[in-house]
Amino acid sequence: MSKVQTLGDIPKKMKAVVNYAPGDFRLEEVDVPQIGEGEVLLRVGGCGICAGDTKTFHGAPRIWGGDGQPAYISTPVIPGHEFYGQVVALGEGAGEKYGLKLGDWAVSEQIIPCGKCRYCLRGQYWMCEVHNIYGFQKGIADGGFAEYIRLPKTAINYKLPDDFPLKLGPYVEPLGCAIHAVERADIQLEDFVVIAGLGTLGLGMLQTARLKNPSMLVAIDLKPKRLDLAKRLGADLVLNPAEEDVVERVKDLTDGYGCDVYIHASGSPKGVIQGLSMIRKLGRYVEFSVFNEPTTVDWSIIGDVKELDIRGAHLSPYTYPLAIKFLADGTVKADEIITHEFPLAEFKKAMEVAEKGEDAIKVVLKP
Repeated sequence: MSKVQTLGDIPKKMKAVVNYAPGDFRLEEVDVPQIGEGEVLLRVGGCGICAGDTKTFHGAPRIWGGDGQPAYISTPVIPGHEFYGQVVALGEGAGEKYGLKLGDWAVSEQIIPCGKCRYCLRGQYWMCEVHNIYGFQKGIADGGFAEYIRLPKTAINYKLPDDFPLKLGPYVEPLGCAIHAVERADIQLEDFVVIAGLGTLGLGMLQTARLKNPSMLVAIDLKPKRLDLAKRLGADLVLNPAEEDVVERVKDLTDGYGCDVYIHASGSPKGVIQGLSMIRKLGRYVEFSVFNEPTTVDWSIIGDVKELDIRGAHLSPYTYPLAIKFLADGTVKADEIITHEFPLAEFKKAMEVAEKGEDAIKVVLKP
């Protein structure tokens, strides 16, 4: 039996939100996870609610396997992948492996790679064929909507600096994703860049893209308060599709050609069509969205008309250290992005605010 170091006494039971089915999330008392060799137990400090969590709650076909889609989720499972927490137990070898000690604050990448498939063996672990992600797979990777969370043996964990602003802990995961999307865009100094969708991800993409020093950085959203925040966080120009023809505006600003780079993070099919119309020939389109419904477009735009470079972006490969650094030193500002905090017992209200709250950007559950 492997040795486990603990920070004081660990309770046997904890409060957790458990997902049983679409619309059936329950606050329950469950067993605190037991850890083994190479594993870590965190006392959760907070966990953000992702758009993927609200779509899971409503039974999005892409996640639950409807409309011919393969099922991604298995239940019952504790949701939540945007978490941080304090190390309260270390399995044998875990401290040395991750550079952690009892009492440290830590985060874990959302994916738990298998380490055996062709992608993992090639260092492309974020595309792991097994693809276990916290909060989606029963019995494998329970998430952070709980008082405690187990970090499995193949998890990728990071210590937060001692002076890290812990309130920003739930933003490490979204910022890591945002950094990856911007890196996929391969922004050059003379590029005219458009970020569409100014939620949690889009505002992180905006600030990261600003670091690339493009010639023009445009932010698009339907919510005036998000546009105001984007302006303060580095956008050269903000546009609201409800108030003007944003495609024509961008073309007017580029001598009729269109933007060089379009990064889409709204999850709206209209945003896809908008981007394909707005981007110039030979431009780079980056997609980072979770959609509720399919998007129908004229694919001849991509090939025959514009010969576009279409790039997907998924998760946050190799970007957590940079995300932690940017938040720790203030390069990326997230105080106004994390807009709401709710106790675990109010998870239903928190989910509603995350999805429909006019002023909400990132909503966090606090055990």
